[in-house]
Amino acid sequence: MDVLLCLTTCPDAASGERIAEALVDEQLAACVNVLPGLRSTYRWQGAVERADELLLLIKTTRAAWPALQARLLELHPYELPELLAVKPADGLPAYLQWVADAVQR
Repeated sequence: MDVLLCLTTCPDAASGERIAEALVDEQLAACVNVLPGLRSTYRWQGAVERADELLLLIKTTRAAWPALQARLLELHPYELPELLAVKPADGLPAYLQWVADAVQR
C-alpha cells in the first residue's frame, strides 16, 4: 500500500469544498479534510503577499497521484496552486488499507 498525504491551500470555502467533493467523488482521494483559519505569507511575482486560506489534507495513493495532480490543476482557482505529497512513515494498517480501497486504481 503506497498511501500519500497531499496538501494544498484554497482561497475560500467554496473552492475548497468543490475540490474536496470532486476528488472524493472521482475516487482520486479517499478523504479530504478542509481546515479553515490559515494565514499564508509568501513571495509571488516579486512581492511579499499575505492571504487568508483554507488547507486541504488529501489522502490518496501513489498510483492515483498523476491523475489527482492533473485534476487539481483543472479545479483549482490559483494560477499556481500549492500541491505537496508526503509519504507517511507509518499509519494504522486498517486505515491505510481503507485509503487504498477507496481510491480508484
